[in-house]
Order: sequence, then structure tokens, then C-alpha cells
Amino acid sequence: MNFQLSPSDLLAPSKAVRSDVLLVLLRDGYEVLPERMAGLPGTIARAMQCGHWSPAAGKRLSLYLPDDAFASRVILLGIGQGKQQDIREALSKAVKELVSEDVRLAVYFAQDATIDQVRTAMLAVGGAGYVYSNTKPSAKGGLKKVVIGAPNANDCRTGFEEGRALLAGMGLAREWANRPANHATPTLLGKVAEEIARSGNEGHGDARFKCELLDEAKVRKLGMGAFLAVAKGSSEPLRFIVLQYHGADRKQAPLAFVGKGITFDSGGISIKPGAGMDEMKFDMSGAASVLGLFEALRHLRPAINVVGLIPACENMPSGEATKPGDVITSMSGQTIEVLNTDAEGRLILCDALTYAERFKPLAVVDIATLTGNCVMALGNLRSGLFSQHDELARAIEQAADESADLCWRMPMDDAYGKGLKSNFADMANIAGRTAGAISAAKFLERYTSAYPWAHLDIAGTAWDEGAAKGATGRPVPLLVRLVLNLAKTPVQFALPAPEGGKATARDTGKTGKPAARKPAAAKGKGAAAGKRG
Repeated sequence: MNFQLSPSDLLAPSKAVRSDVLLVLLRDGYEVLPERMAGLPGTIARAMQCGHWSPAAGKRLSLYLPDDAFASRVILLGIGQGKQQDIREALSKAVKELVSEDVRLAVYFAQDATIDQVRTAMLAVGGAGYVYSNTKPSAKGGLKKVVIGAPNANDCRTGFEEGRALLAGMGLAREWANRPANHATPTLLGKVAEEIARSGNEGHGDARFKCELLDEAKVRKLGMGAFLAVAKGSSEPLRFIVLQYHGADRKQAPLAFVGKGITFDSGGISIKPGAGMDEMKFDMSGAASVLGLFEALRHLRPAINVVGLIPACENMPSGEATKPGDVITSMSGQTIEVLNTDAEGRLILCDALTYAERFKPLAVVDIATLTGNCVMALGNLRSGLFSQHDELARAIEQAADESADLCWRMPMDDAYGKGLKSNFADMANIAGRTAGAISAAKFLERYTSAYPWAHLDIAGTAWDEGAAKGATGRPVPLLVRLVLNLAKTPVQFALPAPEGGKATARDTGKTGKPAARKPAAAKGKGAAAGKRG
């Protein structure tokens, strides 16, 4: 989808880009001077004077203009005070009715717009105008070209460029999450990562992007027993994807993101019910969001270092698959009793979190469609945020609010992890049925003592169900905003205090040895896990 930014003036249609459909966004307070009652402004004014339409949020009115006008069809969209939610809802609804038509679309703000409003309008149009066609040749529609206009367009260039980068990142994430598992294998995800790195370096004098793919032999050599235990039930080879972006001095600590890459989750031996199992192709949405983040970085190139880690494999039942009751050894040396093979996401993530230590990161954020329990708690509006590090949590919450890619911080009391006790290993991979999203986060926390860490459970936000089934591209906007914020204003995140020692700090300009991991105590029995693992 090609976007163009244009200075627009509805009072001077000769300067407007001609389109088939023009969507006009008007906020409260829109006025037309008596001497300018001709053309479109006059039509809008008369509609308001007659009480047929107002700029209140959600108000809509279709107009038809003469053939010599700069648009053959005009739709007025009220956006109230111009809040992101009002812009998004107004445009999404209108564009969804147009995507089946081969139209040239223009979206004009009648009044001066802000950077956030321009970016929001682009994301709304891009999201509503997306049509999946990779494995569906019969698919029709999809917008090819969109003009975004505002009287002060030149002042909104930053928001426009960020919008284009976000659309590229979200588009890539949606595309690969939507693809069936046989068209989005771990091998294919590795090739996508290599292409992002290659394209990011192409045409630039310095090689800021780097991609490394680790196969089973290398993963085995690293001792990633938990990752291997999940992957061995499938004939599809695993991949451990390591992406790096160097936008700052290479001595500066990077911000690391770990994405769950289960390209299909059958549940393994603890197999899932058949109904809805097709949606488990979306279980690599965390991985897709990390790939989407790096695609956006390829366009934005901020002054910060970023690492992306993606453990990618399938979770399948077979004669070689891990069985309930098996005890495996993670890369950290901690042993895990696998009570439910459908709680596999945390098993591949824990080895990736241990691997992240070698980068001496500023902080680590993992992203995963981890638990159905989180869907029950938060629905599809907000992702679940879990962290013991207040500074990092606040930075993520700020990024979520600014990007309108919302999250909600959940409790992390130590008591929630007591259910992970096992009589036969350092821990079990599941706890009780209640608070399953929190106990899953407490499991992951045992592998993160070396750095500030946060976990995003996106099981409810990564895709839509029902008639609108498909990936959403979330939380790419949140991740991109977090990176941009930390690139602009470096902050310190407190490291966990070693036993008997004092807490230290790590910021974007400091490095140091990871804090020593605290060994886990011996544990007791768990119960059933949420459906997404």
C-alpha cells in the first residue's frame, strides 16, 4: 500500500490530489467564513446548518459532487476532539466498506493535524485496507494508493514517516502470522529474517543489521534442552534466529526482544481439542512481532542497539515427542518436569532468555501468545504486562499509551509461583488452573535474574477470531514506540540485586557483567495450563 503526504486545503481544490473517494476528517469547532461558502466548504457548512451532520465523533455523511470536482465521492467523518480512538474507529469503518473497490483514496484533515493524528490515520487505513492473498489467489480488493492530506502536512512529516515504517512492520507481522503453518515454517521465518537484514544493509555504507540462524546441531551444542524437547516431536527442523541492529556505539547495551515462534501448536502429546486448532498457526505471533519490529527499524534507523531472538519450531505429537512427566534440562542448568506439553511456549522462551545474557542487555522484553488465561482476564483490548522492574514497566506502559497499542500491568507476587513446585525437578512447567497467566510469567522470571525483564502476553491481542479472523500486527506499534522513546531519551533500569549485594543500574550507554542467577529451589506438583502455552 503506497502512501503519499500532501498539503491539502479544502478551500483550494485545485491544489488537491484527485481521488475516487475522499474521506474528510473534521473535529469539533470547524467553521467556514461567510465569504467562503462555495464548493466543498460551503456544502459542509450547509449540512451543519441544516442539522444533517456535525463533527461529533462517529457522525458520517456521504456527499456527491460534480464530475469536474477533485473527488467523485466525498464522505464526511466526525472525529470529535480528534482522539486516536475516534480517528481509528471512523476510518476503519469507512475503509472496510471500500476495500473491495479499486479506488484511489484520499484522507484529508480539514483542520491542522498533529503528528499522532496523521500516524493514527495511516494505521487505521492500512489496517482496514489489508487483504490477505498469499494462499488465496481469488482474494479481491485492497487499497493500492492512499493520499494523506492536512493543511500543515509539512509539519507532520515525522508522523508520516513513522506511520509508513509501522505499516511496513505491522504488514510483515500480519502477513506471516496469517500464513498457514505449511507456508510459514521455522525455515521460512529464518529466510525472512535474513532478507530483513540484507535489505537493511543494502544501499548503506555501514552494515547495521546482522542475522544469524542456528540449526539443531548448534542449539544442542548450546545446551538448549527445553527448546529441543518441544521441537523433537516435529519433522520440521527448528531454527533459532538471532537478529541484531546497531544504530548506536556498539559498546552500548542493546535492548533485546524475544519472540515466541511456535509455527504450529497442536499441544503435543497433551493434544488440543480439534475445534479452533487451525488458529494455532498464530502461535508464532510473538516471533512475527519481532520480525515486524526489525522491518520498521530498517526504515527508521534510530540511534539505539536492538537484539531480536526467535526460537522457532512446531509442537507436534509423535513417537519422539516429549511426554507428560518427562524431565528436561534447560540451557540455564535448571531442570523442568513437563506436566503438560501444551505449555510449550515457556519452554522455548526460557532457553532464549538464558541466551540473551550474552548480549549484556539494557533490558529484555519477551512477547508471546502464552496463555488462554490472559485472554479471559483482558480480552482482546489490552496485552498483559508482567514485570518486577518498575522503571521498565513504566517505559512499556508509556509506549503502549502513546501508540494506542494498549497493555495492562498484572501482579507478580512470589506466591503465584508456588504452584510450580515439583517433586522430581527444579520446577514444573505449569501450576494450578487459576492465575495461569501469572504463574507462566513466574516460570519465565526464573531465567531472567541477569537483567531487567518484562513479559508481554499477547494471546488476546495478536489475532481476531470469528468472521474477522486474522492477525492484527500487534504489538509492533508498542515495540517500535518503546525503541524510539529509549533512543531519544536513554533511561536507567535497575538490575536485580545479587544476594547480599546492592542493586546496580544499566542504561543505553553502560555495559557490565550479568548478575549471578539465583538457583531455583526444589518444588512440587502443578495442574492444567491455559490453551495457548
